[in-house]
Amino acid sequence: MNYRLKLSGLEAVEITPQSNFVNIGERTNVTGSAKFLKLIKEDKFEEALEVALDQVRGGAQVIDVNMDEGMLDAKSAMVRYLNLMASEPEIARIPVMVDSSKWDVIEAGLKCLQGKGIVNSISLKSGEEDFIRQAKLVKRYGAAVVVMAFDEQGQADTYDRRITICKRAYDIMVNVVKFPPQDIIFDPNIFPVATGIDEHRNYAIDFFRATKWIRENLPGAHVSGGVSNVSFSFRGNQKVREAMHSVFLYHAIRNGMDMGIVNPTMLEVYDQIDKELLERVEDVLLNRRDDATERLLELAETVKGSAKKKEQDDEWRKGTVEERLTHALVKGIIDFIDHDTEEARQKYGRPLFVIEGPLMAGMNVVGDLFGAGKMFLPQVVKSARVMKKSVAYLTPYLEEEKRLNGTTHQAAARVLMATVKGDVHDIGKNIVGVVLACNNYDVVDLGVMVPPEKILEAARREKVDVIGLSGLITPSLDEMVHVAREMQREKMTLPLLIGGATTSRIHTAVKIDPVYDGPVVHVLDASRSVPVASELISTTTRASFQKKMKDEYAKLRVDHESRKQTKNYIPLVEARKNPVKIDWNTTQYATPTFTGRKELIAYPLEEIRPYIDWTPFFQTWMLAGRYPGILEDSVVGVEARKLYVDANKMLDEIIRDKSLQANGVLAFFPAVNTGDDVDLFRSQGDATPFATFHFLRQQNKKAQGLPNFCLSDFVSPQQGKDYFGMFAVTTGLGLEKLVERHKAEQDDYSEIMAKALADRLAEAFAELLHQKVRKEYWGYAQDETLSNEDLIEEKYKGIRPAPGYPACPDHTEKKLLFTILDCEPVGIQLTESYAMYPAAAVSGFYFAHPDSKYFGLGKIEKDQVTDYARRKNMPVEEIEKWLSPNLSYDL
Repeated sequence: MNYRLKLSGLEAVEITPQSNFVNIGERTNVTGSAKFLKLIKEDKFEEALEVALDQVRGGAQVIDVNMDEGMLDAKSAMVRYLNLMASEPEIARIPVMVDSSKWDVIEAGLKCLQGKGIVNSISLKSGEEDFIRQAKLVKRYGAAVVVMAFDEQGQADTYDRRITICKRAYDIMVNVVKFPPQDIIFDPNIFPVATGIDEHRNYAIDFFRATKWIRENLPGAHVSGGVSNVSFSFRGNQKVREAMHSVFLYHAIRNGMDMGIVNPTMLEVYDQIDKELLERVEDVLLNRRDDATERLLELAETVKGSAKKKEQDDEWRKGTVEERLTHALVKGIIDFIDHDTEEARQKYGRPLFVIEGPLMAGMNVVGDLFGAGKMFLPQVVKSARVMKKSVAYLTPYLEEEKRLNGTTHQAAARVLMATVKGDVHDIGKNIVGVVLACNNYDVVDLGVMVPPEKILEAARREKVDVIGLSGLITPSLDEMVHVAREMQREKMTLPLLIGGATTSRIHTAVKIDPVYDGPVVHVLDASRSVPVASELISTTTRASFQKKMKDEYAKLRVDHESRKQTKNYIPLVEARKNPVKIDWNTTQYATPTFTGRKELIAYPLEEIRPYIDWTPFFQTWMLAGRYPGILEDSVVGVEARKLYVDANKMLDEIIRDKSLQANGVLAFFPAVNTGDDVDLFRSQGDATPFATFHFLRQQNKKAQGLPNFCLSDFVSPQQGKDYFGMFAVTTGLGLEKLVERHKAEQDDYSEIMAKALADRLAEAFAELLHQKVRKEYWGYAQDETLSNEDLIEEKYKGIRPAPGYPACPDHTEKKLLFTILDCEPVGIQLTESYAMYPAAAVSGFYFAHPDSKYFGLGKIEKDQVTDYARRKNMPVEEIEKWLSPNLSYDL
């Protein structure tokens, strides 16, 4: 029987054998995070959402929420926090683990979940009757469940006790409760080792053995656990703890553990652990020696706080030319590539043999290491730069050879890639192209804003094997559907890959897959592009892979339709009766220093630079972690530091050469709240508004005392009192010329770096300008003294939300924004799909009231969209087209 655990937030997640290991985020737990506990105790629930958001962005696939603390009303806190999580789409998309030792808290949490979550936990400690009652309730709520290896006699701490309790619990659940076996997750208890107590020596190995037994003897069941417990004896010694977690996971996963609570920042790469430390850790975990604990303690004293030594190693230059080329590719070293390439050409006789021989052999090593998680994206891009430099050296010889005998290098396949019409973003697409090229794919890149007819014509002309579409903004999703329809109309059968920040499995399944009979696959990130492409071009796997994806997407569509039937809304009229409560009679208003618009031309980049938020920069390069901690991260820290140095070196050059220009425009106008809209006036005292911005209101059910937010709530309804601000900035002027220079040098690494830095500078310019608005231009917070970290954490008064984002997901509002700001003189334009050009640009609104805050709209009913379209005097269908699908009432 095919047992698959299926979970969901807003998006479905299926745990398959290929899922490897599911990481459960542990920081939204008051018993495990002092920061989270402090925020909850201080009633800062909105700020506590950031903890969940950090975990999602850091790679957590499930979020564990626990409110069990003596001074908290755990039930109330659980309900309030889960409702807040549900209104933040980026968090709400992943499943939730409701974690409590109190059944009433778990049940209250289950009632809040909008998808299929996990209960943590139930056990036999109170006897079978209570166990059966709770298991039946979990089943009724449709959740999966963690079952602790715990019975009436206490926690299982031996192999025999573990498997006996788990077998007993499994039999009761499957045979008595009729609980789906794939929804049962056993926690066989991870205990500390190396405690000096003999009875504890087998704790780890008994866990491994019990895990293996469970997976082999209890069909469908999964195994989880809290990994950090194992290293409790070495608190304060980060290096040893990281090694223990890594080694424990290595053996636990090999024995069948497929999910668990683990902090990814406290893991060392298994095969990069110092050999002596690795041996002694394994001696302890596997209980291989009587003196294992003493030997690890002895070594722990010598490695405490020590860092890896960096040594200059030129020994590789003494190897064969093949070894040198592989080393250069893996390490991204370009210094000797021309010399080594020429030596290889002389040795192999033909340039084609160099490419198909040592260069491809070296790139295969790179591909294998990246696929195994032993190389990171910045390293792979540097490898591609080395490859391109080598091929560029060989190109004149290749052209001559082709002229003489017509031979060319055979790639694995040709992949056409394009950012769709109306969209100007291509960093992600470029990264995927580099990764594919590193794996012997021939990539045809059509660039940005590519119309469907050009994509299809190029696919036929270039005889490609796969088409890949990319897009960052929401309107790109509709354009992708259009391309798929055109492919169907022209009876094409090429595989279609879908990728980009706004894309998702659910949108691909519901909107794109049904209109095209050929293979359609959503690719989550660059690391998945190669395995997906290889499945699709293989004559042996393509048909089965296509059927598998078609079946999977069909199931997602059915699940989506069933979820749409379950509403969690209140009527719009009720939502409007529950706005943000602000006492406007006591509000202290500030008057801007000017009304109308103001331009900022060639703003100094050296002033913008200190405002950079580096965390998203590292995310662009697929390095997970927050700055500055990521620079010392045990897994990615080395590469993060190299990347940071390279980025700042390029920033120095950009500022010195003035190769990028920063322009901006901002404006303020008298304004008044008119319900869910905001009217603007040329000057205070005017009777007739010259423009109106329209906003949408949350309709999800709220806990007592929580409002249904709308941005208009933050503007005064009293005539002649308040103001409304707006802005647009860019740091992308000059970027095209800079990129072309790097392209001419075959330097993908510098090209992607330049685009990533331009994006970061644009966000930094927006941050700087917002500060100047608060302190000078509007002046409602003249005494503000905040650090850059405070700005990143949004500790300032007022907000700057943007059209197309969670609080106002309608992209069409950008048209009015850009018209009022008159952006073209400062070099910023809107595409027909409401994307900003240059891509390194930011725009938005300014709200000054101290109670204003960022929020996510969440799901809304069609009635509100109809009313919204009427207020905007636009067809409903046009509004639906530009609403973000993750935020609107329907896909």
